[in-house]
Amino acid sequence: MRGHGTLNFEEYAAARGQRLYRTAYLLCGDAHRAEDLAQATLAKLFAHWRRASRMENLDAYARTVLTRTFLAEQRRRSVAQRIGVLASTPAAAAHGDADLRVTLLSALAELPARARAMVVLRYWEDLSVETVADLLGCSTGTVKSQCSRALARLREQLGEPSPYASA
Repeated sequence: MRGHGTLNFEEYAAARGQRLYRTAYLLCGDAHRAEDLAQATLAKLFAHWRRASRMENLDAYARTVLTRTFLAEQRRRSVAQRIGVLASTPAAAAHGDADLRVTLLSALAELPARARAMVVLRYWEDLSVETVADLLGCSTGTVKSQCSRALARLREQLGEPSPYASA
């Protein structure tokens, strides 16, 4: 959504709330925390709506707020809590794609918060390396190396051989 001009907050929240929730869920792996993160993001947008609504790319700004809210929350959690975080599994998950989803969410939950944020933003949100770097306040090289390491770790956890492993 670009050039929102006359768009009011309620319209924006109704149109984009579910997407913010899905991204939050991928970041944290827990439905309740994802709801809290999405709501916190919308609350922050509301508090600064006058300025935010005039931004050229409001969706990018909302993703930035969401990601920074998630990372700040992660920093406040103790190490013991972070180790115990597992993805929520839907009660109706029986087989097929649901199993893959649960497995992937569990693997994502094992990544450090910043690496998980980079992977979600880069590959789920399909943002460029430069955009992710700007969003997280780091260099493009950091995004590339962290994503590479995180993907290798995910492959390892999911049982896929590394493309660089010797036969």
